[in-house]
Amino acid sequence: MPHRDEATLTQVTSRDGTEIGYFTSGDGPPLLLVHGGLGDHTRWGALRPYLEPHFTVHAMDRRGRGASGDGPDYAPQREFEDVAAVIDAVAEDSGSTTNVYGVSNGATFALGAAALTSNVRRLALYEPGITDVADLVSPELDARLEALLAAGDGDGVVEAFFREALGLGDDDIATMRAQPSWPARVDAAPTLPRELRNAPEELFDASQAANVTVPTLLLEGSESPESLHADVRLVADAVPGARIAVLEGQAHSADFLAPELVAEHLLAFFGESS
Repeated sequence: MPHRDEATLTQVTSRDGTEIGYFTSGDGPPLLLVHGGLGDHTRWGALRPYLEPHFTVHAMDRRGRGASGDGPDYAPQREFEDVAAVIDAVAEDSGSTTNVYGVSNGATFALGAAALTSNVRRLALYEPGITDVADLVSPELDARLEALLAAGDGDGVVEAFFREALGLGDDDIATMRAQPSWPARVDAAPTLPRELRNAPEELFDASQAANVTVPTLLLEGSESPESLHADVRLVADAVPGARIAVLEGQAHSADFLAPELVAEHLLAFFGESS
C-alpha cells in the first residue's frame, strides 16, 4: 500500500445503515484507532506521528461525530458493529488482518467488535470503561453536565467531565485545550449523556469476551481512578491470555499527554509475531 502523507477519508456502511468514516495515513501494516467518548479522529494528533512510520493508520470517527453519521436508535451493540465494519473494510483493502487500538469507551467497543470479526490481528485496549458510570460520575456531576449542555456550554461539559470524573488537573487540561482536537471534543459533548447511560451488561459480556482469542494487551495509568483499574482486571480475567501493562505516573489520557510512552508499548506489542 502506498505511503499516505495526508489522511484520506473512506466511508463504510455499518450493519444498521449508518455511514462510518475513517481517515488513513502512514505506511506499513494496518492499524485501526478507536477514540473514546469525547472527540473524533483528530484526538490522535499527538500519537499518530509515532505510529505512521510503522503502520498504515486508520482513525475512525465513531457514530455521531466528524465524518460519521448517526442512527435513530442508539445502543452499544451498534458501536460494536461500527468498529467491526471498519475492521472488515480495512482488512479487505489491505489483504490482511489488522491491529486495533482503542481507548476508554473506544476500547470497550473495540473489544466488542473483536468478537464479531475474524479480521483482528492484535488488540490493545487502554482502560476500557465498563462498570457502572456512577463510579465515575456522581448524581451531582451528572446534573451539572446536563445543565451545562442545556445552556449550550459544551466546553464546560468537557472540562467538568475530565476534571471531576477522570481526575485530570489544571496542567493536563491546559495541555488538552492547546491541542487542535479540543474543538472536536466540544462538538461531541451532546453525545456524552447517552454513553453515560450505557449499562455495564450492555458494554461487556464475559462469555463473549472469552471468545476473543487474539493477543490482547491492556494498558492502564497508575494514577487513574480505581474503577478503571477494576475494569482492566475484569477484561484481563475474561480474555484468554490477556496481559496488563501499567504506565507509571499516567492517568486516563496518556496517549496525548505522554504519546511517546504509549507508542513505545504499542510498537513493541504490535511488532510481535502472532
